[in-house]
Amino acid sequence: MNDNKKMIYEKIEEYDTRTTNELAIHYKEVLRLIGENPDREGLLKTPQRVAKAIQFLTQGYNLDPREILNSAKFREDYREMVIVKDIEIYSLCEHHMVPFIGKAHVAYIPDKYITGLSKIARVVEIYARRLQVQERLTMQIKEAINDTLKPLGVAVVIEAQHLCMAMRGVQKQNSVTTTSDFVGAFERDKTRAEFLHLIGTKLH
Repeated sequence: MNDNKKMIYEKIEEYDTRTTNELAIHYKEVLRLIGENPDREGLLKTPQRVAKAIQFLTQGYNLDPREILNSAKFREDYREMVIVKDIEIYSLCEHHMVPFIGKAHVAYIPDKYITGLSKIARVVEIYARRLQVQERLTMQIKEAINDTLKPLGVAVVIEAQHLCMAMRGVQKQNSVTTTSDFVGAFERDKTRAEFLHLIGTKLH
């Protein structure tokens, strides 16, 4: 492939310089307190890297999920279940700031309005990129969709592994935590059962 046909990909990240510098000062002290030498070659840039990483991992504080949903909100005469499942989640437990990772399954039944499918995943991402507990994360996703789209019902199920359980504490590597939240039509047994069946079925 010649140079004219090469695709150029540029990684673009934006960080607040003042915040990065202040965080780096504290992370350098953390390195010292755990018994490391922050001035050795391998750690010289670590405080800056971690300062940028934590800003990326918590960027959801600066984003509005309702604004995201409204940016692709359309009138549509469709009143059947819309499901976006297997949405990857990477979040930080607020108790130890250790990751928990998993998948979210989100459904809603429109009432006049639908939203772009990618926006559902974006809502999950925005709330996951904050210090979290899985229970609150589940509820926040449901509330944002319910408040913005005013659908006939919303359902959210999250399955996740918590590294605070796997790496420390009880050290149970294979445990999975499942949380759910339902509102509207999904509070009916038949509708909820259909949703749970569909998210457990491999269609692809």
